[in-house]
Amino acid sequence: MPSAIELARGDEKLIAAIHRSRRLIGRKALMAAAASTIPLPGIDWAADAALLTRLVPQISAEFGLSVTQVEKLAPHQRERIQKAATTVGALLVGRLVTRELLIKLARYAGVKLTVKQATKYVPIAGQIVSAALGYAALRALGEQHIKDCVRVSTTLALSPPEPHAPA
Repeated sequence: MPSAIELARGDEKLIAAIHRSRRLIGRKALMAAAASTIPLPGIDWAADAALLTRLVPQISAEFGLSVTQVEKLAPHQRERIQKAATTVGALLVGRLVTRELLIKLARYAGVKLTVKQATKYVPIAGQIVSAALGYAALRALGEQHIKDCVRVSTTLALSPPEPHAPA
């Protein structure tokens, strides 16, 4: 399966958006790993859900495909984006992250998340494994969303917006 960089086909703006998105994923995945070490039932799932509901729109925004960005477009452009997202199987492009979408994402990473739950109750080693799996699961989900955004962008020949200057 090609990487997001390969899917960008040398488009410098897309590659820059990919790098910015990967930095976002790295920070959020570290937070997910930290939450995974807490040996209380459900804390890590709640943290993962909260992180994903923030991460997905941030990644989408890097590519000009967030809900608010898509809503500002003309109706025919919105329709093109939705059709392209459906065609490439991009589950989260241009959509609000709802509970149902998070459940679909959890199924995608289901094995890792189930193992993560089981291992976190083994002292120290289990928490390390749980943290590693939490980190890997969030990175995998984020990377898949980046690929979806790149596919939609290349299908429609969209150029990502310029990055925002840090405040």
